[in-house]
Amino acid sequence: MPPRSAPDRLLAVLGAFDHDHPALSLTDISRRTALPLTTAHRLVGALTAWGALERDASGVYHIGLRLWEVSALAPRGLALRQAALPFLEDLYEATHENVQLAVRDGTEVVYIEWISGRSAVGVRIQVGARWPLHATGVGLALLAHTDPAFQSAYCAGPLTAFTAHTVTDPARLRRILAEVRRTGCAVSPRQITDDALSVAAPVHGPGGTVVAAVSVVVPVGDGQVPALAPAVRLAARGISRRLGWRPET
Repeated sequence: MPPRSAPDRLLAVLGAFDHDHPALSLTDISRRTALPLTTAHRLVGALTAWGALERDASGVYHIGLRLWEVSALAPRGLALRQAALPFLEDLYEATHENVQLAVRDGTEVVYIEWISGRSAVGVRIQVGARWPLHATGVGLALLAHTDPAFQSAYCAGPLTAFTAHTVTDPARLRRILAEVRRTGCAVSPRQITDDALSVAAPVHGPGGTVVAAVSVVVPVGDGQVPALAPAVRLAARGISRRLGWRPET
């Protein structure tokens, strides 16, 4: 059933765009939103006039810069990225591997910054990408610091497998989360792809709440984990201090 209220219809048009569909024709938008073509035309026109959408010379629509300007105001967006970037760059220089920064949005992790290693293992990640919490290192670091009720509900829910090694057993996931809290670090091997391993650590905000996670992704079996874990924790601690976190001594 197509969205009924005007705000719902506007949001549906914006929601028609994603990483797999970054450019859409008016017909594509109408089809993906289940809106009549005339309604889609009117809404797309309003969004284009405001700057939320842009139309190229071929008549195809893209997300507009006005949305980027607004999204930059999000405290978990540009401000967090700016605070974290020096530490992410240091972590990259120390490892020359893929470095990532992510936040939690419900049951998913959203990547808000990514530095790609030139010869590092290939990853299925880009800024704005989403993955289930249990299937990534940053997701485990974030999930481990949610409240017990949320963790319990998440572990009990369906846990999607992406490889034969993805954690889908609730009891095992709970043990992993307990280990993340104990060590301050999440190690996630072969969860999204068979050749990659992620080492992640939580980032704390001013009140101590975990607001993000930072990670390094390396090839499976390269033996770097013992050296990477302290480096990742150090980067996460530096970002946390930049955000105003002052741990008890």
